Amino acid sequence: MSKNLLIVDDSASVRQMIEATLKSASYSVTSAKDGQEALDLCKTRRFDFVLTDQNMPRMDGLTLIKSLRSLDSYKRTPLIMLTTEAGDMMKAQGRAAGATGWMVKPFDPQKLLQVVAKVLN
Repeated sequence: MSKNLLIVDDSASVRQMIEATLKSASYSVTSAKDGQEALDLCKTRRFDFVLTDQNMPRMDGLTLIKSLRSLDSYKRTPLIMLTTEAGDMMKAQGRAAGATGWMVKPFDPQKLLQVVAKVLN
């Protein structure tokens, strides 16, 4: 059965690139343009994996991760940050919020697929 993945990024071009990469590996992909839209989706549907940007309007990635971790159905779901911010402070905040891992933009499609496969198994 194909895994349901959620991609959250305010850039349409980034969402399209990530979506194409993940669909090429037969994942089922849904995308949201910001954290608020993603949180609303997660309250009505179950995703096996969430990949989120940090800097977005309405709700940023850290707030989204904290919000998802407060939901019982997302306590153990892999939540990965994909962002241009690679500083240790940001990574520490990500870990504190409950992020499973961190990837820096621009992303390498092969590396993304490896990370997704690793955290889903």
